[in-house]
Amino acid sequence: RKLKFHEQKLLKKVNLYSWKNESAHKETSIMRRYHVQGREDYSKYNNLCGMITKTVAKLKTLPQDDAYRIEKTQQLLTKLYEMGVISDTTNLSSVEKISVSSFC
Repeated sequence: RKLKFHEQKLLKKVNLYSWKNESAHKETSIMRRYHVQGREDYSKYNNLCGMITKTVAKLKTLPQDDAYRIEKTQQLLTKLYEMGVISDTTNLSSVEKISVSSFC
């Protein structure tokens, strides 16, 4: 049957091809592998990874000889190294590849 006007408007807001639970399989496998207790912890780690990668992307847009970029890059690398998230403090390429499993 032909959809009514209000039904068509509702369907415009819904994407039928991607579901919220598509990433749930990946979440549960990581939670089991690294013994993460709850989904809230996983989502916090995931948000933290996103914020770190955004920061790295913004730092990479600055010129390489910029004093601010050098200072903030060193601060970020030392902080992540001291936390045990990355294994070396030489460059930003190791920080780009950071994932939730790095925190576990």
